[in-house]
Amino acid sequence: MNRGNTVRAGVLAVVALLAASCGSPGKPVDPAPVGSAAWPQPAHVAGPDSSAGGGSDTSCNPLASLSPTNGTSIPDGSTMAKIKERGKLIAGVDQTTYLFGFRNPTSGNLEGFDIDMVNEIARSIFGAPEGRVQFRAITSGQRADVLKEHQVDIVVRTYSITCARKKDVQFSSVYYVAGQRLLVTKESKATKLADLSGKKVCAAKKSTSAAKIATDPAKLVAVSVDNWSDCLVMLQQGQVDAVSTDDTILAGMAAQDPTLQVVGDQFTQENYGIGVPKDNEDMVRFVNAVLENIRNSGAWQKSYRQWVEPSLGQASPPQAQYQ
Repeated sequence: MNRGNTVRAGVLAVVALLAASCGSPGKPVDPAPVGSAAWPQPAHVAGPDSSAGGGSDTSCNPLASLSPTNGTSIPDGSTMAKIKERGKLIAGVDQTTYLFGFRNPTSGNLEGFDIDMVNEIARSIFGAPEGRVQFRAITSGQRADVLKEHQVDIVVRTYSITCARKKDVQFSSVYYVAGQRLLVTKESKATKLADLSGKKVCAAKKSTSAAKIATDPAKLVAVSVDNWSDCLVMLQQGQVDAVSTDDTILAGMAAQDPTLQVVGDQFTQENYGIGVPKDNEDMVRFVNAVLENIRNSGAWQKSYRQWVEPSLGQASPPQAQYQ
């Protein structure tokens, strides 16, 4: 083959190669069909939960606690003396309820009305609360268990006092009075439970709110979750039609999301007490003495003004009742 033929053959080979590379790639493969994607649900979502018993048990005066000690001195050998020797007050609290017990995203510290109550108890034992509290974040459903198993010294977690609960744990005098209401979107027309017949309403497991939803004659579709923050997320995602619990908790949710609103009148009365293990009567009396100081010193009012008053208006500390 002469030089001209060699060059011509090479050019043809290159053209053929380019033609092959630019040819049709064949029929494209259809992508997998995509349907409507559902929002993920929080863990451990369940149905009706009436285990808290609500307020149906009237076998006692739930608000009558043990009379307080005369002052907050700490006798040798007492429960408080053992806590002082340990160097830490162990408190079961919430870290998901804005205004009452939540973790400040900037400082990482737990803050809120309930947290202030814990710190005042620690102050009475140690002289100052700083570094003297071991907070244990618990769900509503864990409150009784951690007290019965002595995993904590106290529970301060929007804990409503009922006769049924007093069979398992001790309670302080009432330090806050709340009431169950509804949280809905601003587009919703519901203002009471009867407006939500056949609709999904969310509450935390083993709460008096969950018991009310499960047994209300409006025949609601009860949804129970571990934490109130789970209810908030489900309402925001349209997985439930309303959240029903104490107005204190709902006020914190509404403060976090301006598309939501608290509606209707209170349809229960929730009397918050500080939970104490059943056999620690001296601790109950001591805590009641601390609460008397909190009511009379202005500490209650100061905490309320900071956390709750902007959302729920003015209030005064509830009067204590004793056996």
